[in-house]
Amino acid sequence: MKKLLTLCLIAALTTLCNLNLTAADNKSTPAEKGEKKGPKHLPFHGKLDAIDVSAKTLKVGERTFHVTSATKIMKAGKPARLDDATVGEEVGGAYHEGENDKLELMSLRIGPKPAKEGNKEDKK
Repeated sequence: MKKLLTLCLIAALTTLCNLNLTAADNKSTPAEKGEKKGPKHLPFHGKLDAIDVSAKTLKVGERTFHVTSATKIMKAGKPARLDDATVGEEVGGAYHEGENDKLELMSLRIGPKPAKEGNKEDKK
């Protein structure tokens, strides 16, 4: 009887161990499954060092950003175009790494951040 109980216990433990290993094998990242993750938005800000309107690029520090058709460009809180920017002006926004490790702009703010409207005292 003890031998039968021991064999059943060993069989049960072996089954449970195999189930845990199978579940761990199924855990993989989206990249491992061939799925694409959404673009990761990375913020940036600084002074505009160079701009090339024909190539649709701008340089801030050591990084060169590429403007795409999806880039939202704003200046003083209003929609703007790339040629509204001037070298030395403060810029900021968000980008992601596109194909061939290009830094593609998702949004571009030309000029300083607009002041937030409203005061804490006005909200009382």
